[in-house]
Amino acid sequence: MKEDNIDLLKERFLQEIKEAKTAEERRKISKKYLDKELSAVFRTIKELSSERKGVLGRKANELKSFIAEHMEEVSAEEEESVDVTLPGKNVSVGRIHPLTQALQRCGEIFSGMGFSVVEGPEVEDEWHNFDALNFEHDHPSREMQDTLFLKQNKRESLSSSEKLLMRTHTSPVQIRYMLENKPPLRIVVPGRVFRNEATDSSHEINFYQLEGMMVGEDVSVANFRAVIGVFFQKFFGKDTRIRLRPSFFPFTEPSFEVDISCSNCSGKGCSVCKRTGWLEVMGAGMVHPNVLKNAGVDSDKYRGFAFGVGVDRLVMLRYKIDDIRLFYSADARFLKQF
Repeated sequence: MKEDNIDLLKERFLQEIKEAKTAEERRKISKKYLDKELSAVFRTIKELSSERKGVLGRKANELKSFIAEHMEEVSAEEEESVDVTLPGKNVSVGRIHPLTQALQRCGEIFSGMGFSVVEGPEVEDEWHNFDALNFEHDHPSREMQDTLFLKQNKRESLSSSEKLLMRTHTSPVQIRYMLENKPPLRIVVPGRVFRNEATDSSHEINFYQLEGMMVGEDVSVANFRAVIGVFFQKFFGKDTRIRLRPSFFPFTEPSFEVDISCSNCSGKGCSVCKRTGWLEVMGAGMVHPNVLKNAGVDSDKYRGFAFGVGVDRLVMLRYKIDDIRLFYSADARFLKQF
């Protein structure tokens, strides 16, 4: 092994680098000389005398450092260079959650009919959530097993306006809005509500509700039927039919349940609608006079209608989803269908 041999090795390296056309080729050449050519040189140097070993070893190490520095420069070039001729990388685009899509669609439909979209707090007090809405003091929904009350010191001594809970419906926003705005008014209230119940395919501890209310001097059930008929036809399709059935709610009088023709069988009868051709989707009625009074509205002059519908249920019916828990599972395979 001579010093000239190491110089020749360097010249060969530089010649090959000069002929290389891409950074990748230069990187491969540098790797070849580091891993193969110089490794052979160092094995040969080990067999030389101490004097020759020192001279040639220093020369070989200088060449090793030279090649290694060149390899680092090539790696830096690869990171900085962009080949504009290469096809672009696919960008993963997120989707709007189906419940959010439905809430936006509901807002668009009602806004088109002159309704304002308003919101309210998810943490409510007992007066707005129950008392002002004409719930009896011994109503079952006030019990801990139905409503999620927040832990408070000396809770038993607090007034209903001081006791806090997670709202069980969006109806308290009716009261808050009427206390600050005078009729005539039209509002819809989208939002999340909470119930203390077991979770299964059709029940969740939290879900989304859409509340609606219209108050004026001449508002009637006929107005409600017209408004809600337009809403369901725009949401489910123009062939959707509705019907009203008598019911009871503390905050409306008279009260009724709203059914729509089954979206699965178009009202012909199937297992989804239990062969009736109808699906129950909404509770509604004319606003109870006590509710108007509690909100500071003259019940002798004004009347109105109110309704509440579960948005999760609407989406389940529209897309034939059989488990409400899928909405809250964060499973991308489910969500990307929408």
